[in-house]
Amino acid sequence: MDPTHPRAPDGPAPRATRGDGPRAAGYWYETADATPVLTAVRGFLRADEAMRRRLRHAMDMNETDLRALRVMAAAELAQRRLSPRDLSRELGISTASTTKLIDRLEAEGRLRREPHPTDRRALRLVLTPDAHREVRETLGAMHGRMRAAADELSPADRDAVVRFLGALATALGGPGVSPGPGPGSGPAPHAASR
Repeated sequence: MDPTHPRAPDGPAPRATRGDGPRAAGYWYETADATPVLTAVRGFLRADEAMRRRLRHAMDMNETDLRALRVMAAAELAQRRLSPRDLSRELGISTASTTKLIDRLEAEGRLRREPHPTDRRALRLVLTPDAHREVRETLGAMHGRMRAAADELSPADRDAVVRFLGALATALGGPGVSPGPGPGSGPAPHAASR
């Protein structure tokens, strides 16, 4: 369900009407109080989708491969090495799909498999220096602009944004938003240089 189009609490969504007001904008509730906030959410989601398309094009990668790089870079920043099973779990894809993804990224020179230091049967995945450079060059400027926007918020406003995004994620049935970076949040701009 689109987070900006909640169902009315007392039944099915009313049909949108022509004219001014929230219904004309496509919202399914009577008051306009939440309209500016949810319009901003929709704008952010559209910008995020467009940014991901540009990144996939710039890096000549599909969405899952790009997510894999971001997950691995974030894990390495946290000084964790992922196994193929860890990556499969992080991405929510099957082990067969993960194997194909790893083969593809390894053939492209973006990651390598290494033996686990204590378990001879296990493997660890490591991003190559070229992949770190690519992530840093492609994502670094964008992350810097995002950080600058967040830095402009007062501490109280940051808390309000975190609470709102957490509530929105919960409303969609997904995990809440925590104040710190999570495993899939992607690296900070400098992370890929480590």
